[in-house]
Order: sequence, then C-alpha cells, then structure tokens
Amino acid sequence: MAPNTTKQDFFTSRLALMLSVLGIAIGTGNIWRFPRIIAQNGGGSFIIPWIIFLFTWSIPLIIIEFGIGNKTRSGTAGAFGRLIGKQYIWMGAFVGFCSMAIMFYYSVVMGWCLYYVLATANGILHNINYEIHWQSFTGSYKPLLFHCCSILLASGIVFRGISKGIEKANILLIPLLFIILLFAAFKSLMLPGSIEGVRFLFTPHINDLLNYRIWLEALTQSAWSTGAGW
Repeated sequence: MAPNTTKQDFFTSRLALMLSVLGIAIGTGNIWRFPRIIAQNGGGSFIIPWIIFLFTWSIPLIIIEFGIGNKTRSGTAGAFGRLIGKQYIWMGAFVGFCSMAIMFYYSVVMGWCLYYVLATANGILHNINYEIHWQSFTGSYKPLLFHCCSILLASGIVFRGISKGIEKANILLIPLLFIILLFAAFKSLMLPGSIEGVRFLFTPHINDLLNYRIWLEALTQSAWSTGAGW
C-alpha cells in the first residue's frame, strides 16, 4: 500500500490565524444582533452578565476548542474520535452540522449584503422609500440570485484551502471590516440623541440584574459574540 502523502494545509502565521478567528467572531452576532438585544435588555445592566459569561463560559470554551484542534489536527468529527474514542464521532459530526446549518442563515444575509453593496455603488438607494424597496427586493428573484452568488464566492475561497484561500481573504476583509466599523461608530455618534444612547449603553441598573431573562439573553449573546462551540 502506498504511503499517505496528503499534505495538510496550515495558517502561515499567528496574525493570519487571529484574523480568521476575528472573522468568525465579528459578524452579524455583534454588528446586527448585539445592539438589538442590549436595547431590549436594560442597556448597561445587560453588559454585566454578558462580561461574566464571556470570561466564565465563552473564552474557556474557545481555549478548549483551540486545544482540541491543536492536539488532533482534524475536523470536528475526527477530533472527537481521536480525543475520546470513535464511538463519540457523532458528537463532533453534530458540531459540524450545527455550523453548516448556521451557514444556511448567514449565506442568505450575505446575499442581501452583496445586493445592497452593489445598489449603493450604483446610486439606486439614493432618495428612495427603503421599506418599499426592501419589499420589492424580497418579492423578486434577486434574493435567490445573490444567495447563489454568496455560496459560490464562499465556496471558491474555501476550495483554495487555508493558506491560499481563507487566509488571503481574511487579510483583506478583516482590516476592511475594521475600517467600516470605525466609520459606522463615528457616524452614529454624530446622530441626534447619540449621547443618550451611549449613556443608556453604559449605565447599569441593579434592579435589572434580578431579572433572569437578562442573564439568559446575556449567555446566549455571549455565544453569538464569540462563536464559542462552533
């Protein structure tokens, strides 16, 4: 039998790895979901349990995941099989399935983003009724078209592998995302009522911490914010 000559693909630097980790963490869970959840759950009161769960749940779980990956050098199914036995491969496969299921949702949103980037560049969104435009967009074939485009784009990056695909894409996209976030933060602070919003965001109310719902939402958001368990 011929020896296995398959060459594994790795990140070429710690920076490339960190950018890819940031790529999974800084997404809709932080940019889109976090502001909505914190607004519905007491503002500054929500930050306290969120930070607690961040350091007691999400970060330790991520460290464990890094350790498993570094030790086994395998995908989720293979990692669980090598670490705790082949009878537990199904657990790792379930983790992989959950990540794939989340991708179904993210790829739809990515399709929306692709459309709005092009629409913005072409000036289509200038002086229009945004609600009517959204209804027109979702009632047409365009969401399906841009969904397929997002799938093909992501598949092409993944097909090129870690160093030539994922790493190179993140070296470009993550710094660009950082610039966009800085611009969005600056723009939001220039809007009317921004100071009241900042005060709400960083002013906790002790009575709110007695509400179990805030703690539950904080735990959920902590997972969304970091991608822990994915």
